[in-house]
Amino acid sequence: MVVSRPLPAGGRELLDEVHEYLPEDRVGLIERALTFAIEAHGEQKRRSGDPYITHPIAVARLVTSLRMDPPTIAAALLHDVVEDCDVAPETIGQKFGADVQQLVEGATKIDQMPDRALDTAQADAETLRKMFLAMAEDVRVVIVKLADRLHNMRTLEWLSPERQRALARETMDIYAPLASRLGVWQFKWELEDLAFRYLQPVEYRRVASMVAQKRSERERYVKQLVSELEESLTAAGIQAEVAGRAKHLYSVYQKMQRYQAGGRAFSEIHDLLAVRVLVPTVQDCYNALGIVHTKWRPLPGSFDDYIASPKESLYQSLHTSVLGPGMRTFEVQIRTYEMHQVSEYGVAAHWQYKEERSKRDQQYEERMAWLRHLLEWQQEASGTDDFLESIKTDVFRDQVFVYTPKGEVRVLPAGSTPVDFAYRIHTDLGHNTVGAKVNDRMVPLNTVLRNGDVVEIVRSKTPRGPSRDWLINSLGYLGSSHSRQKVRQWFRRSRREENIDRGKEHLERELKRLGLRDLPSDFPRSQGFADVRDLYAALGSGDYSSQRLSNRLVELVPDHEVVHEPLTPSQTPAQPTRTSGAGGGKGIRVLGQTGMQVQVARCCRPLPGDSIVGYITRARGVTVHRADCRNVHRGNSDRVVDCDWGPAGDIYTASVEVVAWDRVGLLRDISTIIASYGVNMIGVRTIEQQDRTTIVQVTVETEGGRQFARLLTHLDSVRGVISVRRTGGNGAS
Repeated sequence: MVVSRPLPAGGRELLDEVHEYLPEDRVGLIERALTFAIEAHGEQKRRSGDPYITHPIAVARLVTSLRMDPPTIAAALLHDVVEDCDVAPETIGQKFGADVQQLVEGATKIDQMPDRALDTAQADAETLRKMFLAMAEDVRVVIVKLADRLHNMRTLEWLSPERQRALARETMDIYAPLASRLGVWQFKWELEDLAFRYLQPVEYRRVASMVAQKRSERERYVKQLVSELEESLTAAGIQAEVAGRAKHLYSVYQKMQRYQAGGRAFSEIHDLLAVRVLVPTVQDCYNALGIVHTKWRPLPGSFDDYIASPKESLYQSLHTSVLGPGMRTFEVQIRTYEMHQVSEYGVAAHWQYKEERSKRDQQYEERMAWLRHLLEWQQEASGTDDFLESIKTDVFRDQVFVYTPKGEVRVLPAGSTPVDFAYRIHTDLGHNTVGAKVNDRMVPLNTVLRNGDVVEIVRSKTPRGPSRDWLINSLGYLGSSHSRQKVRQWFRRSRREENIDRGKEHLERELKRLGLRDLPSDFPRSQGFADVRDLYAALGSGDYSSQRLSNRLVELVPDHEVVHEPLTPSQTPAQPTRTSGAGGGKGIRVLGQTGMQVQVARCCRPLPGDSIVGYITRARGVTVHRADCRNVHRGNSDRVVDCDWGPAGDIYTASVEVVAWDRVGLLRDISTIIASYGVNMIGVRTIEQQDRTTIVQVTVETEGGRQFARLLTHLDSVRGVISVRRTGGNGAS
């Protein structure tokens, strides 16, 4: 034994755990790495006050729980010594070998992430690029990073609330989906629950309370199910291991959201538990399925055969939902012991059991095929937006399995359409798609494909190219970013001048909305374009997204400066609304002086940065209007005086009009975004239109400036929103 005593917390447990599955001659590397890490970190402390060495030991134990090989466990123990202890990578190589050195260096490179506060999209893209490049070299690096993030999330309470939310958001957006894509389910579930806890603490506590209230009842119920199913399987001569599995909180929350969207209550969610059946062979899986369906009535449309059609992560299992005792539904998952090992350990199973390596090498190559496709698509992606979109739609989303007329399987992201199918077959076929048959029936091109569909594409007899409507998200023609990139490339090549005109028009509209007169001369280059025409072309073709443009332009708006669109209709004063004290006019200077009796006009509700004038009333002091308000020009011009904005920090009332396609959850999404900006919503009114659109008129209290500009930009990104504009007090723009 190399390790000196006493060992830090978790050290003894780590060594006991590795001895459970590794022979004695392979544990020495881990013992030496543990000793080195203890000495390197010395007296360093974590924010909690615990010795820092407890963190790498915890990470190593998480890696050990996946039954990883000794170099990966050693790298987990040493993953912070290069950056935090000034240990040279060459020293790691000399002491522990080139394999461990490469893993530690890979983990260190991923640690050197950009500041997400500067540019979230670019930071996300850079994080993902580093992750995928590291995976292409050695996926064990990412397994160490997933374990590192999981332990950091477990100890997040010692950080500031702002840092907690930032790490939780990154975990939900990147680390949890990546764990899912690699098949490391035990990491994925806990990462999601921990991120959920910090991102939506109120919802987290509510779900946890709801689930806890019926825990004892569910435990009794699942015990009954397990007992009955074991008895039936034994009677049929099927050797099986049956157990109940509770669903994690975030998955329960997601199901609650779907139920609420359909007008159903939490009390109607009965399948909060799943029963798992493990059997020796594939034939036993289907035999067990027959027993389950004989004993309990299966629910229509709830059966998935991931044995015949494995997920791209190589996950295999039979899933079915049945109506059990007491008319309660529950899920049953049936798989072999080997399938269960793959489902639990994911890609980590490749390094287990050396004697089975040849078979696992083939499985590993199949599992990582998507990464090779991704790296190819990345070369085609024209920028950050394309890359992020391809990850979130084609990699981090569930798949559907569909068939060509010849019976060949094609795997597509969930939500894909016949157009996506055509592009997956061949780019030229996608460009010239004019119709589609699904299961021998003609269907619209925006039909969402389901598992098992047989798809046949109707091709144009003459070259025609894709429709620009395919790029309109709300129309639903494309569910895969791979297809979207192909369409954009076609328009980029064939219609550059048209794209330039369209992009210029869009940019000018955004500048006007945010009150910016001109675009800074260095703006195109700062966004990666040679000149402004390239920027226009990218905007017009969709390569540079409208959302990204809005986010960048908001940064150019000086604090407390938002210029409105001119008022065109005649206005009359609106009905009184509640305003804060500051909204009454504190901080506004009249003829350069403060302290006068001032109130903000309700007809136009000026915000900091608007050009303003004052109108001297007979009994209420000076009423401040926007300079272009029609009401102020109707009075006596001798009473009009110059005004300007004083010190920042006051609160003002403003109105926003959102036009959107009517859908369930629209008002909830708008309210959530307003609340996330710390803006108080003091009034809301909805107007339904005959064309299935709705107008949502919202009155908020804001500090003006960037806060209000960012709010407008974020509201514009809500699903189904057609337009967002600031309005006057009576709803006129």
